Amino acid sequence: MHNNFPMKEWHVTHMEKTLVKYVTGLAPDASAWEKRNHKKYGKIQNICRQIDYDIKHGVTNEQVALFLRKMRADKSFSTARSGDGSINRLEEIEGYFGHPHRPLR
Repeated sequence: MHNNFPMKEWHVTHMEKTLVKYVTGLAPDASAWEKRNHKKYGKIQNICRQIDYDIKHGVTNEQVALFLRKMRADKSFSTARSGDGSINRLEEIEGYFGHPHRPLR
């Protein structure tokens, strides 16, 4: 059988790390370098672009939606949800990826 997505597991892991990093947000004691990178790359457009790239390489919309639901409900993500504005960022990303049959842009 031919594997259309040889790095699918890597992309699933990348999608999960990207979502956790976005929802968690910037640490209060972040360095100037971290703040500058977050200002440049931490916006919703960049996050959606990264996840769209992962979707093109084998991650399904259902996997993204399932992980977002897991982030909202699972106790292991309570620290990610506890930061300032993290629930707003989670809702924002859910608005984009939370629906398994979202229309293509």
